[in-house]
Amino acid sequence: MTTTRQATMSRETSESRIQLTINLDGTGKGDIDTGVPFYDHMLTAFAKHSLSDLTVKAVGDVHIDEHHTIEDTAIVLGQAIRVALGDKHGIARYGDALVPLDEALAQCVVDISGRPFLVHGGEPEGFEFHRIGGHFTGSMVRHVFEAISFHAGLTVHLNVVAGRDPHHIAEAEFKAFARAFRAAKRLDPEVDGVPSTKGAL
Repeated sequence: MTTTRQATMSRETSESRIQLTINLDGTGKGDIDTGVPFYDHMLTAFAKHSLSDLTVKAVGDVHIDEHHTIEDTAIVLGQAIRVALGDKHGIARYGDALVPLDEALAQCVVDISGRPFLVHGGEPEGFEFHRIGGHFTGSMVRHVFEAISFHAGLTVHLNVVAGRDPHHIAEAEFKAFARAFRAAKRLDPEVDGVPSTKGAL
């Protein structure tokens, strides 16, 4: 059985340099610096509400666009989650959460399945074009969860139930994902081995 559920990963391209460490059995500490302030805010919220300690240092070509740095960081986060989960012995596997933030409400279900899939919807029309904080395009929210799901091997269903303010909507989505992931990664004393009839995830 895996006893140390942490990983350090890096990625370097002509567009960005990412260094990331995650501890799935942490207390929710975040030390995040991506050069994209709202993204730092979202990743800090993910760490806090998933009870994962997360350190991220990213340097990218944000003078061109934030897209590369945001996407590459999400790729590395997904890769680190996959490695940190290890053999997946004893995990709860499934988690769900319904999280409000004022007028916004987001629902997320996570299955640590080993099969990457994202079902995402409910964001209001025009959300994808909004520049949250003047530097984070709404369309990147879905892009982040696509990258994390694919590289971590997660099945994620994420839906915005209600919302008006783009900041609140995005934050509710990140927090709902964090809480659902927290439940799914939890070591369940009632689980014997890997929670799959196939014997592997």
